[in-house]
Amino acid sequence: MALGGGPVDLEEVFFAEKHARQLDELRKQAEHKDRREALRKVVRIQDDQFLDRLIAMGIRPERAMVLRLIPLIFVAWADGSVDERERNAILDAAGKQGLAAEDLAQELLGDWLERRPDPKLLDTWKAYIREIWKQFTPDEQLQMRANLLASTREVAEAAGGFLGIASISSAEREVLDDLEGILS
Repeated sequence: MALGGGPVDLEEVFFAEKHARQLDELRKQAEHKDRREALRKVVRIQDDQFLDRLIAMGIRPERAMVLRLIPLIFVAWADGSVDERERNAILDAAGKQGLAAEDLAQELLGDWLERRPDPKLLDTWKAYIREIWKQFTPDEQLQMRANLLASTREVAEAAGGFLGIASISSAEREVLDDLEGILS
């Protein structure tokens, strides 16, 4: 049997298509695994099912990174300026999440540490978190809440206080309380 002027071996066509589909599936699996590993670093939760659900929700590592950074930045800016120790605490938190080497993270952090972000950014973050929060199990919520609040407290405490006393300002405490309320 000849198609298009030359002989066609149906087995070759079948296996070529089958192999193409298999290769495509392997590529998708590898991409999914890479995305899961990148998310694992950012959200600091090890559960593969949780990470797969984030991927299914369309939460890519970049979005997860931004979702983690926004509260840190607003805690740092709560009292009107970002102190050098707060800046270092944010950069340290970003580094622990594997974000320090990411171009996007460096660019965002640089901008947000130099210029106070528009308060609408935090409002948008809150609305987004309220919407997706319902999709997590109570254990997942507990882990995410603990991870995020620990990071934000580190930033709030970084500026210190007088001899380490009252190291969280009332403005920072207000932001922390607001975050705790949203993540409840």
